[in-house]
Amino acid sequence: MADRSDLELVRLFQNGDESAFNQLVLRYQERIYWVARRFVNDHEAADDIAQDVFVKAYESLRNFRSESSLYTWLYRIAVNTALNTLRRQKVKEFFRIDELFEVEDTGAQGPDEAVEREENRALIEQAIARLPKKQRSVFVLRFYEEMPYEEIAKILKTSVGGLKANYFHAVRKIQEYVRHAHGPH
Repeated sequence: MADRSDLELVRLFQNGDESAFNQLVLRYQERIYWVARRFVNDHEAADDIAQDVFVKAYESLRNFRSESSLYTWLYRIAVNTALNTLRRQKVKEFFRIDELFEVEDTGAQGPDEAVEREENRALIEQAIARLPKKQRSVFVLRFYEEMPYEEIAKILKTSVGGLKANYFHAVRKIQEYVRHAHGPH
């Protein structure tokens, strides 16, 4: 069954073959996990999101009309689930507090540089978390996932031109946030 196409597996599932859904999960679970991980940057949260994605997919797959590829459909569910997870969090952290106190043994880097690098990383993650939903989605998919605009347009159901504008504004807002944080207090 592993050599069947996504569409064949979907049709089998829609006709009552539960094992077809299991094949789809095995095929896409790692990719969906990494989509979620790019948004939350935490293993357990990404695992939870991936599980939620497949629960939602299971519940909705009977109505799947193959207007897009199965992976694009799953990706869209993953992005929306990840964004909803972030929205529900009171503090949108992308790393654990205890990581701030870990000392990296880089040898070539002094303690001041390591602290500054970590502070900048935290500022960038905070800036990303503050972006409007659409800009954050476009930024994460383009910058971290390195997806072409055309694929992002299919996932987010919008125009390539609009995506480019959103990406540009997201980058500018992140730069302004970091610059403001480093400015005079």
